[in-house]
Parts: sequence; C-alpha cells; structure tokens
Amino acid sequence: MGGVLEGIRVLDFGRYIAGPFCAALLGDLGADVIRIERVDGGEDRVVQPVTDDGMGAMFLQVNRNKRSLTLNPLKAEGREVVRRLVASADIVVANLPPPTLVQMGLDYETLRSIKADIILTTVNAFGSGGPWSDKVGFDGLAQAASGNLHLSGTAEQPTRAFAPYVDFSTASLSALATMAALRHRDLAGEGQVLEGALLRTALTMTNAAVIEQDLLGLDRVATLNRGQTSGPADTVPTADGWVMCLVIGNYQFERWCEMVGRPELAHDERFKTDELRGDNGEELSAVMRAWCATRTTTEVLRIMEEHKVPGGPVYTPQQVLEDDHVDAIGFLEPVAYPTAAKPIRTARFPVSMSASPGTIRMRPPQLGEHTEEILTSLGYDPNEVRALRDARVI
Repeated sequence: MGGVLEGIRVLDFGRYIAGPFCAALLGDLGADVIRIERVDGGEDRVVQPVTDDGMGAMFLQVNRNKRSLTLNPLKAEGREVVRRLVASADIVVANLPPPTLVQMGLDYETLRSIKADIILTTVNAFGSGGPWSDKVGFDGLAQAASGNLHLSGTAEQPTRAFAPYVDFSTASLSALATMAALRHRDLAGEGQVLEGALLRTALTMTNAAVIEQDLLGLDRVATLNRGQTSGPADTVPTADGWVMCLVIGNYQFERWCEMVGRPELAHDERFKTDELRGDNGEELSAVMRAWCATRTTTEVLRIMEEHKVPGGPVYTPQQVLEDDHVDAIGFLEPVAYPTAAKPIRTARFPVSMSASPGTIRMRPPQLGEHTEEILTSLGYDPNEVRALRDARVI
C-alpha cells in the first residue's frame, strides 16, 4: 500500500515553504503530488544551495514525494494543460496572491467549473479581509506582526526565530485542514476552498501572550532566553558549552534547589509559584550559572537527569548530526539526489504512525523531470509535447 492518500492527486503550485511543505506532507501519506513550476524553475530551488548544480537545502527538504512539471499557465496552451490537470486532480495547493490565482486560472470558481468537487488549499501572508490582505510577506514578517519578535531577544533588540516556524506550522495546519476537507468531500460530496495565513498561524502561537496582555496589561519585554512564567528557565554556559534548564512546577523546583545545594530557596517567598519564579528569574539564572560554571556539559546533564530536572544540550547543527539519540530514532532519512555529494538527511513525516505511516518514497524531482510522463498521461502525444516545448509552454 502506497499510503492512506493513495489515489488522491495533488497539484502543487506552491513556492518556498508553506505551500510546498503542505503538499509534501500529503505526498508522504501517499498522494500523487505534481509540482508545477516555471519553465526556467522557481527561485525557491536555490535557497541555501548545497549540491553541485546549486539545488537548495530548503527545496530538497520540502519537495520529496513529488513529480515535476514545468509549465507557463499564462499562455493559452498552458491554460489547457492546467484544465486537464485540474480535471484529473482532487486538490490544488497554491500559496499565491489572489490576483495571481485569478490570472493563472487557479481561483476557486474557475477550478470548480472544471472539477465540481475540487479542493483548493491556499496560503497567503496576512489573511483575507483586512487592509494587509494583498501585502506580500514571509515568515519573519508574520513573526514580527504577531508580537513574537518583541518578546524574543532583548528589550533593545527584537529577534526573530532562526527557523521559519510560521511557514512550517502553516503548512502543517493547511495539510490538516486539507485532510478534513477530503473527509467532508467523502461525507457531503463537495469540495471547498481553504485559506491558511502566516499571520493567523503566528497569532495562534502568541495567543497566550496576547490574552495575558489584554486581560492584565503587563507590557512584557524580552528577556533573551530567560523564561518569564517559570524558573529557572534559561540557557546557561558550562565549562565547555551550553545547556538549557527549564524548570516548571513546584516539584521540579524543589528538586532543582536540592541539586544546586540551595534547598532554602524552595521556601523563599519570592519563588513560591511559577509566576513568582518567572518574575524573579534573573536571580535563579545566576544561581544556575554559578553551579554550571565549573562543570562540563556532560556532567551538568548527568546530574540534572539524576535529579529529574529538565535540561538539555544547546547543539550546533553539526552536533545534531552526531547525536546518538537523533541517530537512534531514525528521523533523518538519507535520501539520494543525483547532484548531491552524499545522501541528504531529510526529516521524515513528523508524526510516527503505527498502521499508516508517512514515508519518503521519491527523492525531490529535478526541474521538469516528469513533464513528458505527466503530459502523456493527460492525453498529449509526442508531437504535441514537442510543440509545447518549442513554444516554451513547457
């Protein structure tokens, strides 16, 4: 069995992360995903180049389990190819601005006129209905507009998260919604249009902070890595590296106090609750720094484990690659790519499933690798394919 979505066809008109990773997750679950991109290739192919021909790490991650078709859908012949593709498909994924969807014939009304029960999954930056609806945006801008940058870094320097968590979270939520739309189609026999938005995702992540501000008006400012709602919660230097300590709840705090040789702190009025420990966390971080200063990372983590105090190493990407636990869980799967110096260690479907797991069945496609194969399946003969290529429709 190829996966629970075997027999479902997805047309991926996405770019960068939010659309393509949504489609990749559906591909992991067995869908036939066709990536449609410009004749000369999309600019997202070359972000963080890592191969001899400049393919980007991001592209290689989010485009596994796909076939590649190059196409210019703005030409009349290209629109006909789109029409045939849509007629054969179940889902269209497109993280493109609404005017571009209309221009390319990918708006919901046009798609529905071709395939009545089609599901259109769209992603944009800021969501429809407001003055920012047509603004172009990326992950970092959604982080900024959600309050995350203000609460990260320091009060003097707002700081974005290095990893594009908004993009990947939006893709994951859009894939979840798409699965729900498939279930709705099974029950009601109709398709629908879905809209994911980076800002809505980012606001989901910062909602608790927004609720707190709305109800209490605390006007929090950033405290770098030190947590504000419990403590000690901070990154701390050791004799040879860094660890993160993350203590939540009275039981963990009492164990931490014993561990660092300061049992009296468990009875200090300043540290009676998580909220108070967050308010007075700078002093707790100072105690942890002093305790860690003469100990190696390995020693610190061993003692924390013995006392059941939550902690972990602060890794570089190279240390991630070398970690025994990361290796043991088998999450980074080596995937061969023709122009890569060695197999690409690609993150698998992120949820383990005992009966219907997501799998990586196909490496990311080279540009236009499956164009003729796909067009032939749509009824084009070799002469028609050649004519489309000569006209740079494909």
